[in-house]
Amino acid sequence: MVALEAGIDWQQVASDMASVVGDRYVVRRREELLVYECDGLTSYRQRPELVVLPRTTEEVAAVVKVCDRHRVPFVARGSGTGLSGGALPIENCVLIVTSRMNQILEMDLDNQRVTVQPGVINNWVTQAVSGSGFFYAPDPSSQIICSIGGNVAENSGGVHCLKYGVTTNHVLGLKLVLPDGSVMDVGSKLPEMPGYDLTGLFVGSEGTLGIATEITLRIVKAPEAIHVLLADFTNVEAAGQTVSDVIGSGIVPAGMEIMDNFSINAVENVVATNCYPRDAASILLIELDGLEAEVAANSQRVEAICRKNGARNVQTAIAPEERLTLWKGRKAAFAAVGKISPDYYVQDGVIPRTTLPYVLREIEALSEKHGYRVANVFHAGDGNLHPLILYDNSIPGELEKVEELGGDILKLCVQVGGSISGEHGIGADKRCYMPAMFSVTDMETMKWVRQVFDPHGIANPDKIFPTPRTCGEAARAQAHEQFPNADRF
Repeated sequence: MVALEAGIDWQQVASDMASVVGDRYVVRRREELLVYECDGLTSYRQRPELVVLPRTTEEVAAVVKVCDRHRVPFVARGSGTGLSGGALPIENCVLIVTSRMNQILEMDLDNQRVTVQPGVINNWVTQAVSGSGFFYAPDPSSQIICSIGGNVAENSGGVHCLKYGVTTNHVLGLKLVLPDGSVMDVGSKLPEMPGYDLTGLFVGSEGTLGIATEITLRIVKAPEAIHVLLADFTNVEAAGQTVSDVIGSGIVPAGMEIMDNFSINAVENVVATNCYPRDAASILLIELDGLEAEVAANSQRVEAICRKNGARNVQTAIAPEERLTLWKGRKAAFAAVGKISPDYYVQDGVIPRTTLPYVLREIEALSEKHGYRVANVFHAGDGNLHPLILYDNSIPGELEKVEELGGDILKLCVQVGGSISGEHGIGADKRCYMPAMFSVTDMETMKWVRQVFDPHGIANPDKIFPTPRTCGEAARAQAHEQFPNADRF
């Protein structure tokens, strides 16, 4: 990365920004900047120097050109719901917030596509097309507030990613503002394009290659029938084994989610679905969709698999309101846990489905070893774990201890052939663990790609990749201890 210039004239930068978006949409008062000092990863905070709120591609391009001209680093932010610090400001940066870019620009139902601005909320897309019998499949738990631009940046998944895929599987094309302020289009409205897959390269790049200002999405025809099954078990391992057995039988559910006893009671205390048995060690939610006859037959097969693995009860919801009730608790799980603990630290590792029973036992052992409660809520179908570590950040040293526990969980995921992230991204939170998965050559290659798009290193600096400043000697020593076979930083 090229070193950023020192001695930035912030008064001039603010004036230049105001000439683009208007003075009203340049936030510079320190008390107002507090709103933007972190994303969903609230443990880390840094106040930006300026916040700019553009509304069009042209304004974004002009704002980025100001940053390029003054060599000012910028960080893009949507709704700020990310959980890896991807939208965390860095010192002396401009935060470019896309929340005003909230228009659905085009709906082409005949060709099953919708074009939106990045500030459009995820759930708005389904609301816009549901009356015509379509839906937008990627559905993070935060879908009522998270933005499509943020979903693209982090390649978000959700409950239905098992069958329908994550964000990258539903993005056809993008209009991008590159870090020098130039505008380019990648992909198209067609499902297949020759040449390099620049759309796939951009999705999941976490704001390090530029800012998407228009996003063309693939929408999906709503299925003829949907059944949701809720099975409860006397141990978590049995639920994990059931996931493997269902997939092994050849059935691909739309979604499979596991919640442990701690999460069950947290949800019932707050949401009161009255559907989740409080004495269950775990529950498994399985959604099946497709043709009526197929779904009915698969429901019977899945119920039999659940009971073979020791399920005490299996409920089946067919009516829309009943299905929504069963899902309500899962969608509210993170918020519910937040009601019973001052703070929680969430991880996002991925493991092979077949290792679920073993990994869940090991997480329980790690919880006891470190002395912190861990609530397990996760996308069981694709092995995407979301262990929530409960702690109190007001106690000095607590954050460092739960980070160590989180690191042990990531180590476990890598050991069983998994990944350090499934959908939350690397951001600032997990950059020091990148050497656990990638060699020095791997990371250098990725950095070369980044440098082609951003030769001055101003687009979301210090994210994704470890640096001597962000992952110094202490971090390297810890990483070596946790991942002794990983390449050096």
